[in-house]
Amino acid sequence: MTRLSSVIVAAAAASILGSVSAKADVTIAVAGPLTGSEAVFGEQFRRGAEQAVADLNAKGGVLGQKLVLVTGDDACDPKQAVSVANDLAAKKVAFVVGHYCSGSSIPASDVYAESNIVEISPASTNPKFTERGLPNVFRVCGRDDAQGPTAAKYVAEHFKGKKIAIVHDKSAYGKGLADEFQKTLNAGGTKEVIYEAITAGEKDYSPLVSKLKEAKADVLYFGGYKTEGGLIVRQMHDQGLHATMVGGDALVTEEFWAITGPAGEGTLMTFGPDLRQDPANAALVKAFRDQKYEPEAYTLYTYGAIQAWAQAVAKAGSVDATKVEASLRANKFDTVLGKIGFDAKGDITAPGYVFYLWKDGKYAYAK
Repeated sequence: MTRLSSVIVAAAAASILGSVSAKADVTIAVAGPLTGSEAVFGEQFRRGAEQAVADLNAKGGVLGQKLVLVTGDDACDPKQAVSVANDLAAKKVAFVVGHYCSGSSIPASDVYAESNIVEISPASTNPKFTERGLPNVFRVCGRDDAQGPTAAKYVAEHFKGKKIAIVHDKSAYGKGLADEFQKTLNAGGTKEVIYEAITAGEKDYSPLVSKLKEAKADVLYFGGYKTEGGLIVRQMHDQGLHATMVGGDALVTEEFWAITGPAGEGTLMTFGPDLRQDPANAALVKAFRDQKYEPEAYTLYTYGAIQAWAQAVAKAGSVDATKVEASLRANKFDTVLGKIGFDAKGDITAPGYVFYLWKDGKYAYAK
């Protein structure tokens, strides 16, 4: 082979390799509690992400590249979340949809920021998540400083003259939510009869119930997750205290009723709009149900987060985090949540919280 021929062959090979590299798969991740007490929400994340990736790949992926989805299990533990974030950074993922617990999202987001990885949470509501000036963090859910006040105003209007108790589980999510509720309740002229903290993971909340009975609480605002909330409701009922529990989005799962049984009747909670009710999402909801899976709560919010990222990539013409972050802030995106955008902090510009009521083992919009 002549020297010229060798050069031509080498150039051709380099061209082919460059073409293959340009079409390499893009790896993204879903991170959340795939195990532990909040695993039901991690499963929602995983199912929503898997369906979104499958649907995008069926249409050619992003920028002509197929998406590959990897998972990270943080069990809603902050230290484990940091470990997950470092592992995903080592895998050079382009994007993370997650985490669920605010206490996980906040420390993990620091790792993603250092590694130039976009993070969109479908569920982390603590204000601190998007208040630190990090360019890479976004969320498609609301914030506790909107959720707590929404609940406080509702309670003030619908439970006038009633005795209100506030309890939280000490988590970033639970305490943040309870404090925002308390702030608005007090500003409106109502003072709670009890403000207490519990330890998550315990099984017996009888001492708390006794305090609530002694204070003659009519309403219990609970900042925390479904397991502890469910146990408290059941134990209140068993001890003859029929106070109404009002909580946040962490109670919006059928597992809450599995814990409470009929004692959960009448429990109220705040959450974003039920995306299953949108006629535009009927085909997608059917696709999940055909798989014998009910896409409740955060399933479609996770799907929508990936839609927004994919459309931002298309508009940016790149998966580079810096370009995608700018695209996310500059554009609007057609998703299962409707047409959404993000403000300078990374918070969603979309309708906020609505109230749901548990009745006959199901939750539906409160009237």
